[in-house]
Amino acid sequence: MEWEKITNVILISSFAVLAVFVVLGIIQWISRGSLKKVDKQLLYMPIPLVLMLIVYLVCDKLLPNLSPGLMPTRPDSSGEPSFPSTHVMVVATIFFVVITALPKYIKSKSFRVVIEIFFLILASLTATGRIMANKHTLIDVIGAVIFAFIFTEIYHQCIKKHKVKKEPHHE
Repeated sequence: MEWEKITNVILISSFAVLAVFVVLGIIQWISRGSLKKVDKQLLYMPIPLVLMLIVYLVCDKLLPNLSPGLMPTRPDSSGEPSFPSTHVMVVATIFFVVITALPKYIKSKSFRVVIEIFFLILASLTATGRIMANKHTLIDVIGAVIFAFIFTEIYHQCIKKHKVKKEPHHE
C-alpha cells in the first residue's frame, strides 16, 4: 500500500472516530432533553473543527485565488496549495481533541494511554506519509500540527472555563 492511500485511510478513520462522539452527543441531547445538558466535552467539539475549516478555506481556497503564487505549492508539481497539510491538520486536530476529551469517558488510565498512543502513532504516520507521498514538505506538516495544537488548546480552555464557572466560589 502506498503512503497516499495510507494517509487517506487514516483521514477517513479520524472522521469515524469523530462520528462516535457526534452520535454520543446526539444521544445525550435526546435522552437528557436539552442541549445544555450535553457534556461540555461534546458540546465544544465543533469549535476546533470550525477553526480548522476556516484555516483550510483561507489557506487552500481564498489566498491562492486572491494572490496566485502567494501560498507554497505541493512538491509533486501539481500546483495545488500545500500549506498547511490538510490531512495532517484534520487528523491531528480530531485525535488531539479526542485525547483531551477521553478522561471524561474512559476512567481506566492504562486503557486511555493505549488509545492516546495509538492516536498519536496514527497522526505521526499521517505526517510522515504526506511527506513520503511527495504531497507536502516538512514545513507544511509542522504548520498543520501547530494549528492542531492551537485548536486543541482553545477547545481545552473552553472546557476548563466551563468547569471553573460551574464550581461554586468559596472565600
